[in-house]
Amino acid sequence: MKKFMAVFTGTASAREKAERELTDEAARNERDRKGMEAWGKWVDTHRDSIVDMGAPLGRTKRVGRDGISDISNALAAYTVVQAESYEAAAKMFENHPHFTIFPGEAVEVMECLPIPGGTA
Repeated sequence: MKKFMAVFTGTASAREKAERELTDEAARNERDRKGMEAWGKWVDTHRDSIVDMGAPLGRTKRVGRDGISDISNALAAYTVVQAESYEAAAKMFENHPHFTIFPGEAVEVMECLPIPGGTA
């Protein structure tokens, strides 16, 4: 089995648009409840394939040759799964609540490759 990192993406503008469209707090709470319930069902369905449940992601610091700076990006959360192929890994995230219920935009799936020359 190969390992794949899935990165959940979403922009601030998508979140703001969803909040404008759903102004009633009770309706937002209901969306959140339904979303978390659906996410829990997704986890139950794919439990045997989940290597690392991951977590939501917070603010971002960029570290480079020029030093450390605050930046923003579209990364919202991550999880690591195992699957036989890219296609199988990607199919796990079809119709995921991140973008079907919540205001997330997509899930990007990439293979975790071995370190060149490494033993792991």
